[in-house]
Amino acid sequence: MQLFYFPDLTAEMTTFTFDKEESSHIVKVLRKKEGDLLHITNGKGECWEAEIELSSQKACVVTLTKHRKESGRNYYLHLAVAPTKMNDRYEWFLEKATEIGIDEITPIICDHSERTIVKSERFEKIIQSAMKQSLQLYLPKLNPAISFKDFIDIERNGQLFIAHCDQGTRYSLKRKALADHKVTILIGPEGDFSEAEINLALSKDYTPVSMGDTRLRTETAALVACHTVALINS
Repeated sequence: MQLFYFPDLTAEMTTFTFDKEESSHIVKVLRKKEGDLLHITNGKGECWEAEIELSSQKACVVTLTKHRKESGRNYYLHLAVAPTKMNDRYEWFLEKATEIGIDEITPIICDHSERTIVKSERFEKIIQSAMKQSLQLYLPKLNPAISFKDFIDIERNGQLFIAHCDQGTRYSLKRKALADHKVTILIGPEGDFSEAEINLALSKDYTPVSMGDTRLRTETAALVACHTVALINS
């Protein structure tokens, strides 16, 4: 099955024309022709079966036939992760987290952050590609980068966690996270959260957690958190 993404697709549409880039990929690379079937999602849980009517590298036209709506996961996972010094590490996290299953991602700029500029457009493309590759019908929401303080000041429901390496009381995420819940987890930068940030999070009812006995890189900790919540809900 080959899955394509078009965010503006609606149940009222009967035909659809791919843009030049996607059309070239379909016809030249995938060698699809008239009569072949494709699958398209709008990233909102809907999927259409589409039959190619015009196999053109400049404008591939399809007729939308079968339509189905998929219910979402029984939980909601929001990871707020500090950008990594090396951009490719954050991109790796985005790709793998999307494949495993995540609903919302927010880059947070912290006191110890070495990278403060986020390339949202490239990140969005990586998430879209991972969604299609893993044949998922829901596109994770990527929020604009925000400061730690501004993020923590937003009132949120569900379970709230902060993963840090500081000494003191911390709980195992796998023992604290509950199935069928909305979960928000904060993951800090390479230099960890500052003491002030940890105290601020605790004052906002975030529970301190760890991902295990070893010190993990930012992107690894984020992925472990994603996988842990997915396993709890499996």
